[in-house]
Amino acid sequence: MANLSTVERWRLIVPDDLYRQLHHHLFPGDHDEHGAVIVAGIAESKSEVRLLTREIFLAADGIDYVPGKRGYRMLKAGFIADRIAMCGTEKLAYLAIHNHSGYDSVQFSSDDLQSHRRGYPALLDIAQGMPVGALVLAENAVAGSIWLSSERQIELSEAVVVGGSRRRLTAAPIGQSQECSPAYDRQTRLFGEAGQAILGRAKVGVIGLGGAGSLIAEYLGRLGVGSFVLVDPDRAELSNLPRLTGASHWDASGWLAGGRYSGWLTRLTRRFAKPKVLMARRNILRANPHARVEAIVGNFLEADIAARFTDCDYLFLAADTMRARLLFNAIVHQYLIPGVQVGAKVQADRDTGEITDVFSVVRPVTPESGCLLCNGLISAAKLQEESISERERRGQRYVDDPDIAAPSVITLNAVAVAHATNDFLFYMTGLRDPDVPKSFMRFHPRNRQVWSDEPRKSQTCLECGQGSRSRLARGDARRLPVIERTSVQRDERTSSAVPWYRRISGAKN
Repeated sequence: MANLSTVERWRLIVPDDLYRQLHHHLFPGDHDEHGAVIVAGIAESKSEVRLLTREIFLAADGIDYVPGKRGYRMLKAGFIADRIAMCGTEKLAYLAIHNHSGYDSVQFSSDDLQSHRRGYPALLDIAQGMPVGALVLAENAVAGSIWLSSERQIELSEAVVVGGSRRRLTAAPIGQSQECSPAYDRQTRLFGEAGQAILGRAKVGVIGLGGAGSLIAEYLGRLGVGSFVLVDPDRAELSNLPRLTGASHWDASGWLAGGRYSGWLTRLTRRFAKPKVLMARRNILRANPHARVEAIVGNFLEADIAARFTDCDYLFLAADTMRARLLFNAIVHQYLIPGVQVGAKVQADRDTGEITDVFSVVRPVTPESGCLLCNGLISAAKLQEESISERERRGQRYVDDPDIAAPSVITLNAVAVAHATNDFLFYMTGLRDPDVPKSFMRFHPRNRQVWSDEPRKSQTCLECGQGSRSRLARGDARRLPVIERTSVQRDERTSSAVPWYRRISGAKN
């Protein structure tokens, strides 16, 4: 709590399905006041604290939400006691909720504020020091007061609805954005200057900057996304160039990587090849010189690197190891960050080598849609294999035999990336149909078929379920499935000792 009290910006994150339940309960059409309670995990970064909605308890009118002794309505003591005790035990924040009339602006009444002063110091004691607070909602607005102690209260900056659709709710309408760059004139004709401002404020994480990841970075850079976190451990190789956007022979030290050179000289030149994340950063900044790009040459699975993705607005997973899938899946649900897994796969017969299938995949993963574990997309056997194998660092493999070079073609990657980035664009700017299906998509170019797989969700899942042991919306209170970083790792290409974790940040090429 000592650290939380120093941060001024507090946001509430609410999954779309929970927000719909809450909104329907508060605004059933009777123009009356109703109540509920949110319990939320906590995630802290340098600039803000996020309250991550884990569960909503709807107060039954006349039973849990009754006429007040001093105000119009109140939550009954028994209803409050059960939830506040839960928050103290499970280290969650407690937020009492009611609604007022109005549409796009709202504030607490004087009766509300007096009620907070009477009751919240006692609630803080019962909650064992966890934050307690109140929210008041109008149809399209929210105001909040978070109590950290009897002397210290924080106003909620905003609430953000994530998942199927994205909405941003504040206590009063947000002022008009400034005029955007003329470079974005054609695309703002689709989603407006307000939409362009949303993209400029967005922070996006891209995990894996190979064939698919390099295209993702390029597309998002040209859309005008304002902030990036990129991670990949590898450097460019000659065989990467056909599918790494903007890549040249110089990036891969191609003048020495050809067939006429071999042995130690070729291995040495690989050390001077450009890291893939730096190539991606270069492409982003060519498109948008004002972008903020943190480019990490390292392993996403390391704890200090994974932590840099926990305050993003959206995640793209373009690294196809099982451990990367597991960690990505955990961040999506633990921190309520929507994301998508993209890639392409070529399946071949083990004996004959004949190609049996070719497809691209786009798998949206949101806090409400059902996780990769629920859908059988994380293999326990492969997790075990990767935990003891150095091959996980070179995870862009699309056939099962590790001795066979993985087929990869830029157009297969482009199909998946185009659909995934379009989903991101329409989600962020509010243009996506809120009832859009949450399907996983597979594109089969050999027969020009598109398959849709409806994701499954288990309420008992330890990742995305509502059980007390699940990581859903736990924020900083739950450890991610990461590995601990060693100070020095022997580089497998040069056989020389180099730092395992190298980070290059900034907005200059």
